[in-house]
Amino acid sequence: MQLVTQEKKISRETLQIFSEKMFGGLVKAVVDINQAIMLVDAEMHADEETVLLEQGSQQAALWGINLYPAEEGGSFLEFDSMINIRPGQGNRSRGVEDVETQEKIRKIVENLVEL
Repeated sequence: MQLVTQEKKISRETLQIFSEKMFGGLVKAVVDINQAIMLVDAEMHADEETVLLEQGSQQAALWGINLYPAEEGGSFLEFDSMINIRPGQGNRSRGVEDVETQEKIRKIVENLVEL
């Protein structure tokens, strides 16, 4: 797993290397929308979520996504993770249903991934 921050961004090339270990050419990531950081490169979103919680992140701020480094535009980022199912927060699916939260995640990813 690799922590990605404003000070330690990640390249698409590195994401591509990570994706070669996973079925479907994806990289699993969990984004902390409060701290504007993400953890990448684990077999399960729940593993990344656990690490971020241990480091002080708040559960409500963590969202699971998939990154497809070989793709461009809207196909690069996918909102799909079991950790996103949170009826208590009004999110009843594996996706991220709130448009504002989606936009926050997009902006964080765009800021942290070097093209």
